[in-house]
Amino acid sequence: MNKDVISTTVTLIRNANTKRKAMTRIPATKMTRGIVQILLEEGFLKSVTEHRENGKNFLDIRLRYFGKGKDPYVTAIRYISKPGLRIYSDRIRIPKILGGMGIAILSTSCGLITDREARRRKIGGEILRHIW
Repeated sequence: MNKDVISTTVTLIRNANTKRKAMTRIPATKMTRGIVQILLEEGFLKSVTEHRENGKNFLDIRLRYFGKGKDPYVTAIRYISKPGLRIYSDRIRIPKILGGMGIAILSTSCGLITDREARRRKIGGEILRHIW
């Protein structure tokens, strides 16, 4: 099993978007709940429900598309920090993604937050992913 739950979560969402699936299922952990909650609040996902099956918790994620061509709201996800190379940023050097159109997910002492929230709270942290 893959120990990097962040990569697994993001890859499952990206693959479902590529195949234009309406829903995908990911294992529920504290980290995956945080990532999915951020994506839901930012409008990249339609809805999220949690359920238990065979003693394990799962998150059912309904993906969001627009237009008749079913273009996904999540167009790209870039890995920044990796298990072999962690990238940290202080509050001044937090990047703006596409001039504010995308988001960066940061792991801070206050939990998982977006780049905008980190600037507002004036805290830095580990930059996990860029999403637009």
